Amino acid sequence: MGLHIDGNLGDVADTVLMPGDPMRAKRIAETMLTDVTCYSQTRGMLGFTGFYQGKRVSVQGSGMGMPSISIYAHELIHSFDVKKLIRVGSCGALRPEIELGDIILAQSASTDSNMNSLIFKGMDYAPTANFQLLLRAYQKAIDSGVKVRVGNVLSADTFYGDDPDEWKLWARFNVLAVEMECAALYTLAAKYDRQAMCILTNSDNLATKQAASREDREQTFEKMATIALDLIDA
Repeated sequence: MGLHIDGNLGDVADTVLMPGDPMRAKRIAETMLTDVTCYSQTRGMLGFTGFYQGKRVSVQGSGMGMPSISIYAHELIHSFDVKKLIRVGSCGALRPEIELGDIILAQSASTDSNMNSLIFKGMDYAPTANFQLLLRAYQKAIDSGVKVRVGNVLSADTFYGDDPDEWKLWARFNVLAVEMECAALYTLAAKYDRQAMCILTNSDNLATKQAASREDREQTFEKMATIALDLIDA
Protein backbone atom coordinates (compact mmCIF):
# COMPACT_ATOMS: atom_id res chain seq x y z
CA MET A 1 0.00 0.00 0.00
CA GLY A 2 1.24 3.47 -0.86
CA LEU A 3 0.78 6.57 1.25
CA HIS A 4 -1.48 8.14 -1.39
CA ILE A 5 -2.93 5.02 -3.06
CA ASP A 6 -5.10 2.46 -1.25
CA GLY A 7 -5.00 -1.23 -2.01
CA ASN A 8 -2.57 -4.10 -1.83
CA LEU A 9 -0.10 -5.68 -4.18
CA GLY A 10 -2.17 -7.39 -6.87
CA ASP A 11 -4.99 -4.83 -6.83
CA VAL A 12 -3.35 -2.85 -9.63
CA ALA A 13 -2.66 -4.27 -13.09
CA ASP A 14 0.77 -4.35 -14.77
CA THR A 15 -0.36 -1.55 -17.13
CA VAL A 16 -1.84 1.69 -15.76
CA LEU A 17 -3.40 4.58 -17.67
CA MET A 18 -2.81 7.88 -15.88
CA PRO A 19 -5.16 10.77 -16.68
CA GLY A 20 -4.59 13.86 -14.57
CA ASP A 21 -8.27 14.26 -13.74
CA PRO A 22 -9.63 11.52 -11.42
CA MET A 23 -13.07 11.96 -12.99
CA ARG A 24 -11.56 11.05 -16.35
CA ALA A 25 -10.19 7.94 -14.71
CA LYS A 26 -13.72 7.19 -13.56
CA ARG A 27 -15.11 7.85 -17.04
CA ILE A 28 -12.61 5.48 -18.70
CA ALA A 29 -13.37 2.78 -16.13
CA GLU A 30 -17.14 3.11 -16.43
CA THR A 31 -17.41 3.43 -20.22
CA MET A 32 -14.50 1.41 -21.60
CA LEU A 33 -13.75 -1.35 -19.08
CA THR A 34 -15.66 -4.33 -17.70
CA ASP A 35 -15.69 -5.99 -14.25
CA VAL A 36 -14.40 -2.79 -12.67
CA THR A 37 -13.37 -2.39 -9.05
CA CYS A 38 -12.28 0.85 -7.37
CA TYR A 39 -9.12 0.15 -5.39
CA SER A 40 -8.39 3.69 -4.20
CA GLN A 41 -10.26 6.87 -3.28
CA THR A 42 -7.58 8.50 -1.13
CA ARG A 43 -7.63 12.30 -1.44
CA GLY A 44 -10.26 11.89 -4.15
CA MET A 45 -7.61 10.60 -6.59
CA LEU A 46 -9.55 7.64 -7.91
CA GLY A 47 -8.02 4.37 -9.07
CA PHE A 48 -9.80 1.52 -10.86
CA THR A 49 -8.93 -1.93 -12.17
CA GLY A 50 -10.94 -3.74 -14.83
CA PHE A 51 -10.68 -5.50 -18.17
CA TYR A 52 -10.43 -4.22 -21.73
CA GLN A 53 -11.12 -6.86 -24.37
CA GLY A 54 -10.20 -9.52 -21.83
CA LYS A 55 -6.95 -7.84 -20.76
CA ARG A 56 -6.49 -6.55 -17.21
CA VAL A 57 -5.70 -2.85 -16.86
CA SER A 58 -5.85 -0.10 -14.24
CA VAL A 59 -6.65 3.59 -14.48
CA GLN A 60 -5.21 5.93 -11.85
CA GLY A 61 -5.70 9.68 -11.57
CA SER A 62 -2.39 11.51 -11.23
CA GLY A 63 -3.34 15.10 -10.47
CA MET A 64 -1.80 18.13 -12.20
CA GLY A 65 1.90 18.88 -12.42
CA MET A 66 5.17 16.99 -12.17
CA PRO A 67 5.30 16.74 -8.35
CA SER A 68 1.84 15.16 -8.30
CA ILE A 69 2.39 12.58 -11.05
CA SER A 70 5.77 11.76 -9.50
CA ILE A 71 4.08 10.75 -6.25
CA TYR A 72 1.57 8.45 -7.95
CA ALA A 73 4.04 6.98 -10.43
CA HIS A 74 6.53 6.28 -7.62
CA GLU A 75 3.92 4.46 -5.54
CA LEU A 76 2.56 2.51 -8.52
CA ILE A 77 6.09 1.30 -9.23
CA HIS A 78 7.26 0.60 -5.68
CA SER A 79 4.08 -0.47 -3.91
CA PHE A 80 2.25 -2.18 -6.79
CA ASP A 81 5.06 -3.27 -9.14
CA VAL A 82 3.48 -1.63 -12.20
CA LYS A 83 5.39 -2.29 -15.42
CA LYS A 84 3.83 0.19 -17.89
CA LEU A 85 2.63 3.73 -17.16
CA ILE A 86 0.72 5.52 -19.91
CA ARG A 87 -0.26 9.14 -19.39
CA VAL A 88 -3.43 10.14 -21.23
CA GLY A 89 -4.11 13.86 -21.03
CA SER A 90 -4.63 17.15 -22.79
CA CYS A 91 -2.08 19.59 -24.14
CA GLY A 92 -1.86 23.00 -25.79
CA ALA A 93 -0.28 23.12 -29.24
CA LEU A 94 2.58 25.55 -29.89
CA ARG A 95 2.56 25.15 -33.68
CA PRO A 96 -0.18 26.70 -35.87
CA GLU A 97 -0.49 23.62 -38.09
CA ILE A 98 -1.59 21.41 -35.19
CA GLU A 99 -5.38 21.21 -35.15
CA LEU A 100 -7.79 20.79 -32.27
CA GLY A 101 -8.27 17.12 -31.50
CA ASP A 102 -4.96 16.02 -33.02
CA ILE A 103 -3.25 13.25 -31.06
CA ILE A 104 0.35 13.94 -30.02
CA LEU A 105 2.71 11.16 -28.98
CA ALA A 106 5.45 12.59 -26.79
CA GLN A 107 8.71 11.15 -28.08
CA SER A 108 10.59 13.29 -25.57
CA ALA A 109 9.86 16.01 -23.05
CA SER A 110 11.68 19.28 -22.54
CA THR A 111 10.94 21.14 -19.32
CA ASP A 112 11.34 24.43 -17.50
CA SER A 113 11.28 22.55 -14.18
CA ASN A 114 14.31 22.20 -11.91
CA MET A 115 13.41 18.64 -10.90
CA ASN A 116 15.91 16.96 -13.22
CA SER A 117 18.51 19.69 -12.72
CA LEU A 118 18.53 18.78 -9.03
CA ILE A 119 18.86 15.07 -9.79
CA PHE A 120 21.64 15.51 -12.35
CA LYS A 121 23.47 18.32 -10.51
CA GLY A 122 22.81 20.99 -13.12
CA MET A 123 23.45 18.81 -16.16
CA ASP A 124 20.79 18.25 -18.83
CA TYR A 125 18.88 14.97 -19.04
CA ALA A 126 16.61 14.11 -21.99
CA PRO A 127 13.48 12.27 -20.75
CA THR A 128 12.21 10.01 -23.55
CA ALA A 129 9.40 7.56 -24.17
CA ASN A 130 9.83 3.81 -24.31
CA PHE A 131 10.42 3.14 -28.01
CA GLN A 132 8.30 0.00 -28.24
CA LEU A 133 5.28 1.73 -26.67
CA LEU A 134 5.84 4.77 -28.89
CA LEU A 135 6.05 2.66 -32.05
CA ARG A 136 3.00 0.60 -31.15
CA ALA A 137 0.96 3.69 -30.26
CA TYR A 138 1.88 5.30 -33.58
CA GLN A 139 0.94 2.19 -35.52
CA LYS A 140 -2.36 1.84 -33.66
CA ALA A 141 -3.25 5.46 -34.44
CA ILE A 142 -2.37 5.12 -38.12
CA ASP A 143 -4.25 1.84 -38.46
CA SER A 144 -7.31 3.47 -36.88
CA GLY A 145 -7.18 6.50 -39.16
CA VAL A 146 -6.47 8.85 -36.26
CA LYS A 147 -4.52 12.01 -37.05
CA VAL A 148 -1.35 11.75 -35.00
CA ARG A 149 1.89 13.70 -34.55
CA VAL A 150 5.10 12.57 -32.88
CA GLY A 151 7.75 14.80 -31.34
CA ASN A 152 9.05 16.81 -28.42
CA VAL A 153 6.67 18.38 -25.89
CA LEU A 154 7.22 20.88 -23.10
CA SER A 155 6.42 19.85 -19.52
CA ALA A 156 5.81 23.18 -17.82
CA ASP A 157 5.93 23.94 -14.11
CA THR A 158 3.30 26.68 -14.28
CA PHE A 159 -0.15 26.90 -15.87
CA TYR A 160 -0.64 30.66 -15.50
CA GLY A 161 2.72 32.19 -16.38
CA ASP A 162 3.77 35.84 -16.25
CA ASP A 163 5.14 35.99 -19.81
CA PRO A 164 2.39 35.36 -22.40
CA ASP A 165 4.99 34.92 -25.16
CA GLU A 166 7.29 32.49 -23.37
CA TRP A 167 5.98 29.58 -25.45
CA LYS A 168 7.36 31.11 -28.66
CA LEU A 169 10.95 30.15 -27.82
CA TRP A 170 9.94 26.50 -27.50
CA ALA A 171 7.92 26.67 -30.71
CA ARG A 172 10.95 28.05 -32.54
CA PHE A 173 12.77 24.81 -31.67
CA ASN A 174 9.86 22.72 -32.98
CA VAL A 175 8.40 21.70 -29.62
CA LEU A 176 4.89 20.59 -30.53
CA ALA A 177 2.85 21.29 -27.41
CA VAL A 178 2.87 22.12 -23.73
CA GLU A 179 1.59 19.96 -20.87
CA MET A 180 2.64 19.50 -17.23
CA GLU A 181 3.64 15.92 -16.40
CA CYS A 182 5.51 14.03 -19.11
CA ALA A 183 9.14 14.86 -18.24
CA ALA A 184 8.74 13.61 -14.68
CA LEU A 185 7.00 10.39 -15.74
CA TYR A 186 9.67 9.55 -18.32
CA THR A 187 12.47 10.23 -15.85
CA LEU A 188 10.99 7.99 -13.15
CA ALA A 189 10.30 5.20 -15.62
CA ALA A 190 13.91 5.31 -16.83
CA LYS A 191 15.27 5.34 -13.28
CA TYR A 192 13.31 2.23 -12.29
CA ASP A 193 13.48 0.42 -15.66
CA ARG A 194 9.77 0.66 -16.44
CA GLN A 195 8.01 1.54 -19.69
CA ALA A 196 6.30 4.90 -20.06
CA MET A 197 4.39 6.70 -22.79
CA CYS A 198 2.48 9.98 -22.97
CA ILE A 199 -0.48 10.17 -25.35
CA LEU A 200 -1.96 13.64 -25.54
CA THR A 201 -5.00 15.26 -27.14
CA ASN A 202 -4.59 18.83 -28.35
CA SER A 203 -7.32 20.88 -26.65
CA ASP A 204 -6.16 24.40 -27.58
CA ASN A 205 -3.57 26.18 -29.70
CA LEU A 206 -1.45 29.02 -28.33
CA ALA A 207 -0.45 30.11 -31.84
CA THR A 208 -3.94 30.34 -33.34
CA LYS A 209 -5.84 31.04 -30.07
CA GLN A 210 -8.30 28.23 -30.83
CA ALA A 211 -9.80 26.21 -28.00
CA ALA A 212 -11.94 23.08 -28.02
CA SER A 213 -15.32 23.01 -26.34
CA ARG A 214 -15.96 20.68 -23.41
CA GLU A 215 -18.00 18.41 -25.69
CA ASP A 216 -15.22 18.21 -28.30
CA ARG A 217 -12.65 17.43 -25.61
CA GLU A 218 -14.66 14.45 -24.38
CA GLN A 219 -15.13 13.06 -27.90
CA THR A 220 -11.44 13.29 -28.82
CA PHE A 221 -10.39 12.01 -25.39
CA GLU A 222 -11.92 8.63 -26.19
CA LYS A 223 -9.65 8.26 -29.26
CA MET A 224 -6.60 8.79 -27.08
CA ALA A 225 -7.80 6.37 -24.41
CA THR A 226 -8.48 3.70 -27.05
CA ILE A 227 -4.93 3.97 -28.40
CA ALA A 228 -3.59 3.60 -24.86
CA LEU A 229 -5.79 0.61 -24.06
CA ASP A 230 -4.70 -1.12 -27.24
CA LEU A 231 -1.14 -1.14 -25.86
CA ILE A 232 -2.02 -3.59 -23.10
CA ASP A 233 -0.40 -7.00 -23.40
CA ALA A 234 -2.61 -10.05 -23.00
